[in-house]
Amino acid sequence: MLRRAAERQGTRIGRRLGRRPSKPSLVVPARRSARDWPARFSGRIAYSDLVVIVAVLLAFRFLVLPDTQRDVTWPSGPQIPYDVALGLIGIVWLVALSVFETRDRNIVGAGEQEYRRLVNATIAVFAIFVSVAFFLRIEVSRGLFLVAMPVGLVALIFSRWLWRIWLRRQQRRSKYVYRALVLGEPAKAAMIIRAIRRADTSGFDIVGVVTNARGRQSIGDVPVVGGFAHAMQAMDATDADTIIVAEADEVHPEMMRQLGWDVADRNGNLVVAPALTDVAGPRIHSRPAAGLPLVHVEFPRLEGVRRFAKRTFDLFGSVALIVVFSPVMLVTAVAIRMETPGRVLYRQPRIGLGGDEFGMLKFRSMIADADDQLASLLDMQGTNDSPLFKVADDPRITKVGRVIRKHSLDELPQLFNVLVGTMSLVGPRPQRAAEVALYDDAAHRRLRVKPGMSGLWQVSGRSTLSWEDALRLDLYYVENWSFMQDLQILVRTLTAVIAPGRTAH
Repeated sequence: MLRRAAERQGTRIGRRLGRRPSKPSLVVPARRSARDWPARFSGRIAYSDLVVIVAVLLAFRFLVLPDTQRDVTWPSGPQIPYDVALGLIGIVWLVALSVFETRDRNIVGAGEQEYRRLVNATIAVFAIFVSVAFFLRIEVSRGLFLVAMPVGLVALIFSRWLWRIWLRRQQRRSKYVYRALVLGEPAKAAMIIRAIRRADTSGFDIVGVVTNARGRQSIGDVPVVGGFAHAMQAMDATDADTIIVAEADEVHPEMMRQLGWDVADRNGNLVVAPALTDVAGPRIHSRPAAGLPLVHVEFPRLEGVRRFAKRTFDLFGSVALIVVFSPVMLVTAVAIRMETPGRVLYRQPRIGLGGDEFGMLKFRSMIADADDQLASLLDMQGTNDSPLFKVADDPRITKVGRVIRKHSLDELPQLFNVLVGTMSLVGPRPQRAAEVALYDDAAHRRLRVKPGMSGLWQVSGRSTLSWEDALRLDLYYVENWSFMQDLQILVRTLTAVIAPGRTAH
């Protein structure tokens, strides 16, 4: 019954496109899309920002501000009640969040730009009121600038993070997504589809492909719903609200201009996907020239101030974490020693920055002669030619080892590697020399930064990822390093350690 219904639906769409009835594989789901979800989502965030700012200022007023300090005074003006001053600050703060476009539909819920604009808006408000207080000699509590605003910024960032978690959950259920058509040549359309579907929270639901390739009924499992000349009919028939344009020789500038006009008339979205993959937003800049929307791509350089900032963060972070986790490390060491004889710490040669070898520290989670058995185990499961040496259902792991590996407690001694500078808190995981020997030219780019205790692929799937996916994520990190990304990975690492889930082994 479901199959016959699908065939009938495909026939209806084919008729609406002016084509012959399509085969069952060309069925496109028919449902009305909520095209206004970005506006509704931004509206919810606006209410959330209002609640956060009001709560922070009220907490400052009744918990921090002394009862004796009720008015803001200044020599050449009247006394102003603190309630009025705080209300004015709250209004300016909310206006700044709008002026700095922190709720722009193109950045909200994704990327680092949203957080960066939050910081810039709050700094601007801070600078405005500090300048006014200084030049007019207004007596204002220092706690307002040293406590209320920093706490408010942290609370705003935290609330936006919670909204992102909510949005990701909705998008995993195919809600709050753009229904998109991919327009272009089959090979390039397939590349875009694969890239978008690698992440279940990309925000796009690919419902069809528009291409002039003859004889193609589908690309992958996505139906071909029309040719370039019928893109708008396909958009209407599939209830799509977005067209993603891939490169195609037949898509000339006049066609792109007309396509943009037609999409705008439908209040839709036109997205141009250049032949660039795994490039983060901050590296991409629009640079118009001679009427052409040129895209300038910056190359990452982790040097100078950036390298110093990362090393400083690693130094202070490792010291703090060693102090915090020292009781856990002590208990782990005792448990290992009680279960099996042998050394508690295990020092394994790994390849680090620039191909230099160093000794990576770990709590021993395997039997004494584990390294001698690795080659035979890899050969038995047929993965000795992959640069990622992973043994499924590894028999060498001890009982205590399974527990500490599941929660990544065996990695804690690497904090001392971070302290001495051979590793970083965040970076590509260091590999054995035998694994590095299997690298191709692309994989060698992993060695351009210090290896890390945690990395992007560790928090994106852990033991379930293939070498190709792990390499792609590591190269993305190397090519798009940022301090904010490091912080996000550390937060996700903490979540993965507390609740490891089924992907941890």
